[in-house]
Amino acid sequence: MNTNRRPEKLSKLQLDAVNSLLDQVSQRQREDFGNINSDLKPDGTLITECDRWSDKTIVQGLGKIAEKEGVLSEEGCQEVPQSSAFWVVDPLDGTTNFAARIPYWAISVARFVEGRPQTAFLDVPALNKRILAIRGQGVWINGKPLTNETRDASGSACVSLCSRSIRVLQRKPDKPFPGKIRLLGVASLNMTSVAIGQTVAALEATPKIWDLAAAWLVLSELCCPIKWLDLDPANLQPGQNLKSADFPVIAASSKAELEKLLPWGEELIKK
Repeated sequence: MNTNRRPEKLSKLQLDAVNSLLDQVSQRQREDFGNINSDLKPDGTLITECDRWSDKTIVQGLGKIAEKEGVLSEEGCQEVPQSSAFWVVDPLDGTTNFAARIPYWAISVARFVEGRPQTAFLDVPALNKRILAIRGQGVWINGKPLTNETRDASGSACVSLCSRSIRVLQRKPDKPFPGKIRLLGVASLNMTSVAIGQTVAALEATPKIWDLAAAWLVLSELCCPIKWLDLDPANLQPGQNLKSADFPVIAASSKAELEKLLPWGEELIKK
């Protein structure tokens, strides 16, 4: 790893610059929504020209905001950068929703320092919502702070599943699932929904590092238990290629909710 130490925290000027960059990308995505076609990547997943433009714009913008800090992104370089501080970007999480004209997707940007997220941004363009998390300082939605109390007061009984994790229902047909199921199609927001009280837990079967990077910090800052079911993203190595690396995970609002979902998560990763 590059031994040149980078500042752990972003300056206010840098935070403002990232927000301005996200404003630009979010506006373009709203303009493109419903007016753009998709095609297939080699792995069979969808991509649009808006994905490509958003990725290029964010990566170039971060290069100006934080010089010499590498960027790992879904549509660009997928290797862990050598710099001690680097960025993880999903320019458009929820491309299937976006391409199908379902107005629910996100822009996920997280800055890692020494292998863990230190600052995270999650923008939901269609809802005009932006989540900011800073390690050790808290989480905000559109500038308003989130707390454990606001989460607990929601009274939700919903559990988020991704399209691949829903197969656990077939593997345990005689067991009642511990929650009302929701499938929203956006991995980063599925996990974040736990932290903000929309759900009590989330089970993700195949999230990539760019899906979970920002949500990981949001969950951690709000004291939500996280159970990595296989690979642990805290063990990333410089130069590691993450194109095919999945990080199956359970996120929960409490240890009790995590315990309820754990048997289903363990069933999910059985070969």
